[in-house]
Amino acid sequence: MKSKLIALTFLLSLFLTSCDAIEDLLSFTISNETSIKIKSTSPINLPTEVLTPDVTTNSSSEFKNNKTEAGLVKDVKLKSLNLSITNPEGKNFTFLKSIHLYISTTQSDEIELAYLDDINSTTNRIQLLSSNAKLDKYIKSDKYKIRTQVTLKETLTKDVTVKADMKFGVTADPF
Repeated sequence: MKSKLIALTFLLSLFLTSCDAIEDLLSFTISNETSIKIKSTSPINLPTEVLTPDVTTNSSSEFKNNKTEAGLVKDVKLKSLNLSITNPEGKNFTFLKSIHLYISTTQSDEIELAYLDDINSTTNRIQLLSSNAKLDKYIKSDKYKIRTQVTLKETLTKDVTVKADMKFGVTADPF
């Protein structure tokens, strides 16, 4: 009886380990980036919309490179969204009170992608918090829109350009 229990435990652990290994093989990351230009004319302490160009995805080629296709993708989540100031040089995020990014496509409703409130950063890089939304239909699309809402706590003397680096975790079904 004891040997049957040991064998069953061994088989169960082998099965669970192999499931994790298969899941790892079917998981990969897609990276996209866009620029956000915050105008010096933005008001202080009021939420302001910032227009950003459409983000063209490379998802179909990423799916192909990872030996899958859009129809097999079962889960896409934001892994990270990092912002860095690219212009003017030497500028840091002390001017920013809060930032919220929203994602949409022409076929899908807008949802919140990531945010950060009560910003107290003295560096030129910040990491936003993910909304943990399911992003499958947005990343499977050829392009998506990012709408940015910022609230400033200081007056800007120059426009500030911010690069948004987005990394999406993708999991696909094997069949």
